[in-house]
Amino acid sequence: MAGIVMSGESNTHTSRRTRSSTMARRDPADFAEFVAARSSALHRAAYLMVGERQLAQDLLQEALTKTYVAWPRLRDPSKAEAYTRRVITTTAITWYRRKSWQGERPAETLPDTVSAGHDDVVTQREWLWAALQELPPRQRAAIVLRFYEDLTEAQTAAAMDCAVGTVKSQVSAGLTKLRAQLGDRFGEHATDLLPANLMTVTP
Repeated sequence: MAGIVMSGESNTHTSRRTRSSTMARRDPADFAEFVAARSSALHRAAYLMVGERQLAQDLLQEALTKTYVAWPRLRDPSKAEAYTRRVITTTAITWYRRKSWQGERPAETLPDTVSAGHDDVVTQREWLWAALQELPPRQRAAIVLRFYEDLTEAQTAAAMDCAVGTVKSQVSAGLTKLRAQLGDRFGEHATDLLPANLMTVTP
């Protein structure tokens, strides 16, 4: 009988240790610290995906909710951020496919021609941003992650949940479309904007 009791106690202690370990990994304080440290950068990533601040906030909140649910298996900050970026990316693509955002975003008021002088760079960046928003969702996501977020091809593939070859093809197709659109405005200078000089957007 004593042996049976000891076995039961051992199982109980093991179960308690398992629950304690899980709770420790899901410590709300750790998650709150992660959100405080990385929410600005993650909101920027969401904004780059959807091009509208409130929609980006909604996207970030959904991604953080899913990250919190997955928190027990995300033991270090780098994995947590990579997971959240993947949720942001895949959710943005899904949202775009469900309904067009074209009618939801404020209409861009842009000049018909590029003026000479100090405002040239600003005007070019405005046109580049508008052109980026017109790309299909996977092409836009690939370009945002590679050139705005400065991720490697492998990191971009992980965020998009696809193969590296798919990232390469999406980036290539997206840049081709951007060059075609911007070429109508900037002629031979359009290629100077891409990809090294893709603008930095601060939401």
